[in-house]
Amino acid sequence: MVDAPVERLDSRPFAVESHGLDVIAESERKGSPRTLFWPWFGANVGLLGLSYGSFALGFGISFWQALIAGVVGIVFSFLLCGFIGVGGKRGSAPTMVLSRAAYGVRGNRMPAVISWVLDVGWETVLIALATMATATVFGRLGWGGGTSTEIIALIVVGALTVAGGVLGFDMIMRLQTIITVVTGVLTIVYMVLVVGHIHWHTVSAIPSGTVQELIGALVFMMTGFGLGWVNAAADYSRYLPRKASNRSIVGWTTFGGSLAPLVLLLFGLLLAGSSTSLNKSIAADPIGALTTILPTWFLVPFAIVAILGMVGGAVLDIYSSGLSLLAAGVRIPRYAAAGIDGVLMTAGAIYIVFFSTSFIGQFEGFLTTLGVPISAWCGVILADLALRRRGYDEHDLFSTRGRYGDIRILPLATTVIGTVLGWGLVTNSSAGWLNWHGYLLSAFGLGGKTGSWAYANLGVLAALALGFVVTLALSRNRIREQEQSLSH
Repeated sequence: MVDAPVERLDSRPFAVESHGLDVIAESERKGSPRTLFWPWFGANVGLLGLSYGSFALGFGISFWQALIAGVVGIVFSFLLCGFIGVGGKRGSAPTMVLSRAAYGVRGNRMPAVISWVLDVGWETVLIALATMATATVFGRLGWGGGTSTEIIALIVVGALTVAGGVLGFDMIMRLQTIITVVTGVLTIVYMVLVVGHIHWHTVSAIPSGTVQELIGALVFMMTGFGLGWVNAAADYSRYLPRKASNRSIVGWTTFGGSLAPLVLLLFGLLLAGSSTSLNKSIAADPIGALTTILPTWFLVPFAIVAILGMVGGAVLDIYSSGLSLLAAGVRIPRYAAAGIDGVLMTAGAIYIVFFSTSFIGQFEGFLTTLGVPISAWCGVILADLALRRRGYDEHDLFSTRGRYGDIRILPLATTVIGTVLGWGLVTNSSAGWLNWHGYLLSAFGLGGKTGSWAYANLGVLAALALGFVVTLALSRNRIREQEQSLSH
């Protein structure tokens, strides 16, 4: 159904990509919107998607409520990625360079830093999960599984990720095609092998939760999937020809990003809802716990699926995190930025694997804490894109004296206010370092930090809405002036 993009890619996939923040020349544009399927699907086909079934049920909701929350949260959040991806075709530059049109060239450094931290955080989580899953598989096989195995796995997985990020776009597109096929096939085999562990009578008996718990799960799905990618959504569409269809860019991005998570979530809900012990185990080791219901002969293929799935997402993250670091003002080559992020990623993974005692609580805290400012940024950028009728002045994206300005106060203030508002409306009791969240829940009559709205994560939605509405209402004249001068 989907044509592989191999024939459209550069013939030297092992050459280090020379592009950093620079604009892609017309002669280097290639592919069609269909090629976007591969990186988005490959980055989201990891078995972590199965564990989201357990995460969703953890909000105290029923199977059907969790499924609704997942479908709406996943599709809507990747739809946002598709809209931002259109900007990549228009401007031929990375996402966090296009963001300068709204924030100003130097004003954009603040959201670029936030983007960088978010990407490095995701890299760290994915590499840590791949390491823990590998150790679990080796332990079950009697091949070790202790600290030495974890160290070797961390080195191998980290090296693969850094190599992909350093080599760049063409290697990533080829790698994601391979990951998509291999991981997709083996994941289907996994489902066939464990389908006998699904007990519908147990799943259907899970009681329903409140509206607040349903909203909390929905927002968690948004932050765990598409909202974790919005800051990188234009990094791959920037290579498309200018004549590429906007509708197709949105459609293939949304389809590619959503397809695997939707299938994995459905199956994960059925598995987690069928077994209380499996549900609890996933909280400690989201990938490794899935091996407990597998026959021994499939453990090695399972390890391959786990590693490839995590690497697929981490490679896209490390590529985009390097671009975000450059957009934040660090003057080094793109491949060097990817190398720096690889070191930080490895250090963070070491902490999670060898020192952290609770994964899911820290993971939820990470998603909600960074999900708030990135949602505020996303709202600003979506409105900015909606108001534009022309492409970008590619030269002025790099000039503080150009039409986009140096520091734009309105979008910066909107992002800060949206973040302050959002953090005041989210909570996380599992991560002690986040006890300061939720400081507005009482003031807004939502029952405080222990009330029914405490875990609805309304702050993410509030930040997104505030960024969009304020920008749409107050930036129209500024953008019109920019585009009038662009036409002269």
